[in-house]
Amino acid sequence: MKHYNIAILGATGAVGQTMIKVLEEREFPIDELRLLASPRSAGKELEYMGVKYKVEPVSPEAFEGIDIALFSAGGSRSKEWAPIAVEKGAVVIDNSSAWRMDENVPLVVPEVNPEDVKWHKGIIANPNCSTIQMVVALNPIHKAKKIKRVIVSTYQAVSGAGAKAIRDLEEETKAYFEGKYYYPEALPQHIAFNVIPHIDVFLDNNYTKEEMKMVNETRKIMHAPDIKVSPTCVRVPVFYGHSESIVIETEEPITPEEAREILKEAPGIILEDDPHNNLYPMPIEAAGKDEVFVGRIREDFSFDNGLAMWVVADNLRKGAATNAVQIAELLVEYGLV
Repeated sequence: MKHYNIAILGATGAVGQTMIKVLEEREFPIDELRLLASPRSAGKELEYMGVKYKVEPVSPEAFEGIDIALFSAGGSRSKEWAPIAVEKGAVVIDNSSAWRMDENVPLVVPEVNPEDVKWHKGIIANPNCSTIQMVVALNPIHKAKKIKRVIVSTYQAVSGAGAKAIRDLEEETKAYFEGKYYYPEALPQHIAFNVIPHIDVFLDNNYTKEEMKMVNETRKIMHAPDIKVSPTCVRVPVFYGHSESIVIETEEPITPEEAREILKEAPGIILEDDPHNNLYPMPIEAAGKDEVFVGRIREDFSFDNGLAMWVVADNLRKGAATNAVQIAELLVEYGLV
């Protein structure tokens, strides 16, 4: 079996470290692994397959001989370094929002649109975490009955906002019980014992950037430019795992029983739908796993062809690192590297 030279930019971050773990767990065929970060984080040591690797500062030379570069370093750094990595011969799989809506860059969820990797021009975009888990759950139904409309409310973990947001929840919770005050560093409001209907910046249409990502990315990934998506994205005091309440309207009638049968056979999905026995997806159970969990499937009474469901996934894994590694696996499968 051929082995590949892999680089991870942003290796010291939460998603970067999860990428290392996922590559190891899925036994990706690696010849050489280079861990890259900003000069501030360079020099740290991270472990892969029992071997400690020193994190190198990112530079043009660091991409020499690299086959696949996994990026998790933010949009501005991706805009700066992705073209350089491509020029050096690497295929870049980027986790930021920098390239997602570029018409020349495929936006890929392997369970939904794997063939799109074949038309890449050096960069493949990894979608937003909340979009990934939603389209994995919706696409099998869309193929069977065609979805016209989606109304989604997200319940997103603090880890989606980075390590400082995790610390915000930890420190605020401690401060609350100690009768002290803690000022949040990463989030716009207090998160302990609270929910915040505000993720990313507000736009002129009064939706947030996070919400519009779900609108635009869903249409691109599912090749459904006319699908209507109305999202509300909310940060909740959970460490890992995003949850979503989703209501869809289909062109043809679909029963909950039909939806369960469709989803039971769909790739990347685990059906947990026995609410009378308290079986339904929860983020605490999905954390550390790669699948998308679906439950609470029921008729929605507000539409003629309405269906409601509850969808949960680990935002650092399937919502970021695992999806990126799955894209790398597609490149290998299709002989594109």
